[in-house]
Amino acid sequence: MSTAITPSRTNVAAPGSEGIEVPRGLKGVVVTETALSDVRGLEGFYHYRQYSAIELAEQRTLEDVWHLMLLGELPDAAARAAFDARTAPLRRLPEPLRAVLPALAAATAPAGPLAALGPALSLAAADRGLRPLYDTAPEQRLADALFATALVPTVLTAVHRLQHGEQPVEPRADLSYAANYLYMLTGREPGPAEARAIEQYLIATVDHGFNASTFTSRVIASTGADLAACLVGGLGALSGPLHGGAPSRALDTLDAIGTPDRIDPWIRARVLAGDRIMGFGHPVYRTEDPRSRMLRGVAEGFGGGLVEFAVAVERQVLAILAELKPGRELHTNVEFYAGVVMHLCGLPREMFTPTFAAARAIGWSANILEQARDSKIIRPAARYVGPAVPQPVPPA
Repeated sequence: MSTAITPSRTNVAAPGSEGIEVPRGLKGVVVTETALSDVRGLEGFYHYRQYSAIELAEQRTLEDVWHLMLLGELPDAAARAAFDARTAPLRRLPEPLRAVLPALAAATAPAGPLAALGPALSLAAADRGLRPLYDTAPEQRLADALFATALVPTVLTAVHRLQHGEQPVEPRADLSYAANYLYMLTGREPGPAEARAIEQYLIATVDHGFNASTFTSRVIASTGADLAACLVGGLGALSGPLHGGAPSRALDTLDAIGTPDRIDPWIRARVLAGDRIMGFGHPVYRTEDPRSRMLRGVAEGFGGGLVEFAVAVERQVLAILAELKPGRELHTNVEFYAGVVMHLCGLPREMFTPTFAAARAIGWSANILEQARDSKIIRPAARYVGPAVPQPVPPA
């Protein structure tokens, strides 16, 4: 969000930081300028560069948006063909990574594929000889970003298959990013509807302002670290259930409710107990999340009992929240229908957050490249609230 610094009564900056007062969690604080994206929470609108993100998801391909975010413009037919020719070979696993991936998948099996992605990217970066951003020319930074973002879906799907006793599926250069992702995951070429639905989800989640994982990636980039280190930091932030881990939890909520007659008592009990209803509410939007609105339409295009139940749950939850929490603008967020759409397209729940990561890696990379052009390290202050100082050190 590009909003001004607002005062806080509880968070006064530490001595030596010009007496600036900042809100808890840095909410609304502008830390830099960006040409990549913005979220207008009061309007229910967000954009990638100068284009509506939802319109991009409705009208363009993931490759087009990837090109837009990293190269700065939407490609024409010739530029798209050149981009595809450049990125398709980068999908293949480097041989050193291929050799150790079974052991890495086995070691991370209890945690799932996302836990393997960080070490895999670090290994691939070392094999490729990635240098610190601080020491790398812009064209090489871009090449490294394309390499890393092309590799992410291949690693995630390969690890998932290995963790389920199956061999990785080699990527196909003739398939789009989204169709190739589903193909490598399931071993079957997806239908057009499933491939397009996942592509629209991926486009809608490429970037979303200075969220926790994007900010983490940029903080690391500000130190001049290599691009893979920045991506691994973003992955760490994304793994938290309050950030990227909610799509499967939102679907778990539908399972827990079970039937339409249980919606009202189940939701009322959770709201009155003060529990969080996964898939509802957002720290930025004060109106309907545009991503949720789009994905609801995608889900309704498939139809079926699950979609009808999800729509009924959404309607009843909003009515109960309006009754029990009047004056608060609480709506479904992207996770609610994202889980439904991914389930309908055949993705297992343990792959929901990794799929989010496959999209967000593109946004992180764009932010990392932008941050690398600014040599100023991000170094905020904290307000000390411990015992009075200095105190004498007690004898041993």
